[in-house]
Parts: sequence; structure tokens; C-alpha cells
Amino acid sequence: MRSILTLCLLASCALSLAQSPAPLSLTRTIPLPGVVGRFDHLAIDAAGNRLFIAATGNHSVEVIDLATDKVEQSITGLGKPHGLAWVAETGSLFVADGSLGELRVYRGTPLALAGTIKLSDDADDMVYDEADQLLFVGYGGSDAANPAKVAVVNTKNLSLAASFSVAAHPEALEIDPKSGRVFANIADANEVAVIGAAARTIAAHWKLTRAADNVPMAFDSEHHVLYVACRTPGMVIALDAATGREISSQPAGGGADDLFYDPALRRVYVISGAGEVDSYQVDKARNLHPLEALHTATGAKTALFVPAQNLLYVALPGVNEHPAEIRVYSSVKIGLSR
Repeated sequence: MRSILTLCLLASCALSLAQSPAPLSLTRTIPLPGVVGRFDHLAIDAAGNRLFIAATGNHSVEVIDLATDKVEQSITGLGKPHGLAWVAETGSLFVADGSLGELRVYRGTPLALAGTIKLSDDADDMVYDEADQLLFVGYGGSDAANPAKVAVVNTKNLSLAASFSVAAHPEALEIDPKSGRVFANIADANEVAVIGAAARTIAAHWKLTRAADNVPMAFDSEHHVLYVACRTPGMVIALDAATGREISSQPAGGGADDLFYDPALRRVYVISGAGEVDSYQVDKARNLHPLEALHTATGAKTALFVPAQNLLYVALPGVNEHPAEIRVYSSVKIGLSR
């Protein structure tokens, strides 16, 4: 009798898990007609209800009106647009162009080129310090003539305020808005470089031990955690943001390129080129717990999570017979909060 009861309980638990909703639910799809090739980073103009997409393979930045889900402008004449940042205070869109080796600034309606700042090859990801109105941009690292650096740009007068040398090309940047520290993922050195807020110098080098090739990252300011996703092997790691200590880790999809933290649900999303979004619940001890993976499409490696909208925008490249599009997912509460 006891064995029968046990089997019934196990069956009930299995049925309950099977019926649990997925952590992400598709709400709509935004077609991008005429756009070909892969995408890189995305940004949002919340007040203007516009989404910006670096269409690297198309050599353009696509501007989407989210009220109509239509492309309202295509900014052309670019080489390889990578990082994007919208600065609401000045109504400026910053575009890091990897092949042109510069940071471009666009303003007005429609957006038009307002200035450029020369960097070097592989100008890439960036993060905005709203308190000081500074933009941190990673670039360089291809050879001795183009050393790896993080530029600090004054967004008020469009000038290069400073730059820091790092061990290798910075793949991703994040900021702690409370302390002003900036974190840089240095994949080829298998470390996170920490830029101090006061002296604006490299204050620490956090070496990773559980995995290598660390590309995307995200920061949780409330619980002081820095999340880093690695490619060798595919893994997401939670780091203590004060010390760099590795708290928790879980396997992740191959070719991770974007990572976001959902503060409302205490959840982490890893977007990978293998064509999936891996979701993880974070408990009170800051441990990661895997949830159901979302399958998208091969090469869909970049996205943008907007906490105020509770939405994840995933970019699907236009390759072969599959047209380019943006899939919009809402995060779903599934009763696994720990």
C-alpha cells in the first residue's frame, strides 16, 4: 500500500511539473523585411517607444516604432554596428562600429549623424553611467597596433575623457549604479576587470575557475551579484559583486552572447547562438536553478530584456530562407520563487 501511495505521489509531482508554464511566453513577432545577416546588440528609447537593433550583417541600425511594430528608419552607411546606447538626456543614439573603428552619435528626427569619436578596430559593447553622464566603450585588441581598451566618453560634449588598457578585447560591460564601478568581461584572459569609481583605474582582476571564454554579463544591484556566461564549456556563473567569489553555476547553451537579469522575478536569461534562451531562478542564497529552456533559431544570439515592460526582445537573423524578425516574449511567474 505504501509503495502504491509513493508511486501516486511521484506521478502527481511529474504531472504538476509537466503542466507548469514555461518561464517565457511569446506575445508577438515583429518582421524586418529586407534585413539580412546577423544581429548584434539592441537598445530602447522608453519615452519614444522605439527599439534600436544593430543589424551587423545588414550594415545598418534598424529603428522600430513599437506602437506599430514597423521599421520607421534604417540608419545606413555603417560598417559593423555592434554596441548601442540610447541617452535620453540628450536624445542621442550612440553606435559602436567595429569595422570603422569609431563611436557614432545620432540625434534628431529622423536620426542623423551628429558626431564621431575615433577609437580603433572592433568597437563593441558599451554601458552608460547615468549619474556622471559617461559612456564606457570596449574596443581594440586585435594586435599590438590596436591594444585592447575601455574608452570613457563624455556624452555632454562628445569628447573622449579617458581610456583604460585591459588584457584583451572587452566582450561586455556592466555598471553598478550604486557604487559607480564598471565590470568588463575579458574573455581571452578568462577574467572580469573591475574599474573603480573614484580613481577610474583597474581596481581588480577576477579570474574565473569554473569555465572560460566569458562573453556576456548582467548585474543585480539589489543582491550584489554579477552574472557571467561562458562558452567553454557553456555555463552561467554567479559572482559575488564585492569580491568576485564564484557563488553558483549551471550549464548553459553553446555560444552565449547576451545575458539579462529580471529583478521582479529574480531570474536570469542567457541567450545563445545555439538557438535557445536558458532561464534560471535565483534563490535567497544567490544560487542558480535551471528552468525550462526556450528554443528560438540557430544564430539568434542577441536580445534585450526591458524590466519596465516585462519583455524580452530576441533578434532572429535573416539567413537562408528564414526572414529576419524580432520575437517578443513576456516573462511568466511560475511559482518557483525561492
